Amino acid sequence: MRLGRRLLMALVGVVALAWHVAAAAVVLWALVTVLSADVAPVTALAVVAAVTVAFGYLSYRVGTARVLAELHAVPLEPQNAPRAYGILGSLTDRMGVDAPTLYVARMPVPNAVSLGGPGGAVVFDESLFRILDAAEFEAVLAHELAHIERRDSLVQSLAFAVGRTLVGFFAVLVLPAALVARGWNRLLAWGRGRPGVESASALHERIGRLVLVAFVALTLVVRARSRQREFAADDRAVEVTDAPLALAAALRKIQRASEPRGLFAPLARRKRERDGVERWFSTHPAMDERIERLRERAREAEPASMRANGERREP
Repeated sequence: MRLGRRLLMALVGVVALAWHVAAAAVVLWALVTVLSADVAPVTALAVVAAVTVAFGYLSYRVGTARVLAELHAVPLEPQNAPRAYGILGSLTDRMGVDAPTLYVARMPVPNAVSLGGPGGAVVFDESLFRILDAAEFEAVLAHELAHIERRDSLVQSLAFAVGRTLVGFFAVLVLPAALVARGWNRLLAWGRGRPGVESASALHERIGRLVLVAFVALTLVVRARSRQREFAADDRAVEVTDAPLALAAALRKIQRASEPRGLFAPLARRKRERDGVERWFSTHPAMDERIERLRERAREAEPASMRANGERREP
């Protein structure tokens, strides 16, 4: 009886291996068929690039509409905010960009978000109109206009689409080997009489981790670029407004208004300070780092006499 059970389990393992090998053969056949097709490599690459860009652009356009819907953002009418639109008109004239539509929303934390789409859009949390003065509002708006001016949202979407396509191609190329390795691992597990226990160092697991590492690396690269674009938008806002301290003060107010409050607030702040891994995956640099950069720019712009006397105009 025991021998019959072992033979049956071994047979199941052989069937599992055969199924995985067949699946790998189908994938390999499809790859060979595609690669050996009578299509010039340049044409094939052009088609792939065009499809990737098209999907990236579609994601960008759909993402803009989705964000506006998720935030329940409503257009800010000029007659309800003449001062804000006056600042907007002045900035767009100086920057040479089309005026985006201003939206207002109730966000979880005070924030301003620039979005793509026809003409662009800038969404302000309603609290910013209360906590920011005119100079600070202008600095924040200039920062968001800098993102629109450089089409950061579009470039970010396209970069991620291209990277995702490359990772996808890599995953497809290694899929036949992963399937065969998975089938072999299943055969060994059933042959040992322990079908639920697989080797943690199995080849297919390593291949899966390799694909995961590639995707994580892509995410890190895209997020790192996003953080650099935040610094670039800060620099452009300072260039346009000549008021680094106004932007620094606005960021400080937003940071303080976003901090946790109540009994567990100190614990939340300490956890955030300890968790350095989050910074690698964040789309924005640390607020303190941005504020310090802006203050440094203000110090560099101060007259030599003020620096010699130790005077500071920091917020």
